[in-house]
Amino acid sequence: MKKKDLILICSVLVLAAAFWLIPRAVGIFGNSEAQKLRITVLGKEYGVYSLDEDQVIKIGDTNVCEIKDKKVTMISAECPDQLCIHQGPIRLQGETIVCLPNKVVLEVTGMKQTDKEALDEIVN
Repeated sequence: MKKKDLILICSVLVLAAAFWLIPRAVGIFGNSEAQKLRITVLGKEYGVYSLDEDQVIKIGDTNVCEIKDKKVTMISAECPDQLCIHQGPIRLQGETIVCLPNKVVLEVTGMKQTDKEALDEIVN
């Protein structure tokens, strides 16, 4: 390999690492949002839950998810492949767990502080 080839390979690796690390660092350190779990079934909202409170949520007759230590996991599902259960926990805004056979989607969302203040003004 030539010197220019090595420089190109290193540059691509550094860029790939940056694109992978930056969103995670912003999600962990720069997040001024209250983390929520939004559950949808058949495309309709089933419920929104805070990640601050540990709980087990039964989703219809098919799925059960758990919020523990601000992480969400699918702990039970009545589907043949069980991929949603084997997926790791989610905790950052935008991460999802999907159970395709049961059409259940778990998504971590957040609401910015300014949005909360605006909502409080409307309600009060």
